[in-house]
Amino acid sequence: MIEKPPGDTPEDTVDFGFREVPTHEKAPLVRGIFDSVASRYDLMNDLMSLGVHRLWKAAMVDWLRPRAGQNILDVAGGTGDIAMRIVERTDRAARVTVCDINQSMLEVGRGRLIDRGVLTGVEWLAGDAEKLPVGDMTMDAYTIAFGIRNVTDIAVALREARRVLKPGGRFLCLEFSHIALPGLADLYDAYSFKVLPEIGARVAGDRAAYEYLAESIRRFPDQQTFAGMIADAGLGQVKVRDLSGGVAALHSAWRI
Repeated sequence: MIEKPPGDTPEDTVDFGFREVPTHEKAPLVRGIFDSVASRYDLMNDLMSLGVHRLWKAAMVDWLRPRAGQNILDVAGGTGDIAMRIVERTDRAARVTVCDINQSMLEVGRGRLIDRGVLTGVEWLAGDAEKLPVGDMTMDAYTIAFGIRNVTDIAVALREARRVLKPGGRFLCLEFSHIALPGLADLYDAYSFKVLPEIGARVAGDRAAYEYLAESIRRFPDQQTFAGMIADAGLGQVKVRDLSGGVAALHSAWRI
C-alpha cells in the first residue's frame, strides 16, 4: 500500500500490477509503459503469448464478422492490428475508428497501415476508454484487444462502451485471462514471472514493463467475474470463449 504522511486525507487507490497506487496516477503510469514499448509492441505480444496472439486476434475478428458499411470503434487499438484485420475482412468497406490514449501507439499504427496501402477508411483518434470522444449510439461494434485490463476503472469503460453502441450493437473484448488447466497455470506463471521479465530486459531493454504486464494479467478478473461486470454495465447476451485453455478469453455482448 502507498504510505501517506500523517494528516493527509485518505486517497482512493487502484491496482498497478501488484502495487497499489493513487487512482489519479494509474493512467500516466500505464501511458508511460506503452510509450516505452510502442515501437516493439508486436514483439511484446509475441513474448507474452508465445506468438499465439495473432491467432487470437484472427479468432476475434472471425467472431465479430464485420460487414461493409458498419462503423466500428476499436479501443486501445493503437498499433492497428484489429483495424487492419477488419479492413481486410470487409474489403475496406467498413469504417474503423481507432481510439487509443497513447499518441505514440497511434503513430505506430498509422504508419503500419500506410505501409500496407490503407489510406482511407480508418480514423485515428486520441482518447481515453473511460471518456470516449465519440457520440452516443454511433457505433455498430466496439472492440478492444488487450486493453481493458489497463484502464483505471473497468466499470466506467464498460459503461462507455454501451453508451457509444447503437441498439443492437456488438461489444467484443479479447484479453489475457485465467487458465482453467492447473498444470498449464503453473507453467505459465513460471514463464510470466521468471522467464518473461528476463527476456524483456535482454530483448526489449525494459524489464519493468514486462513485469507490470505479467502482474496486470494476474490482477484482472476471471472470465465469469468479468462477464458479470459486462452485464452490470447494461450489456446483454454475454458470452465467453476461452482461448488456449484460458490463457486468453473473448467476451461478447450486445446493446439490447
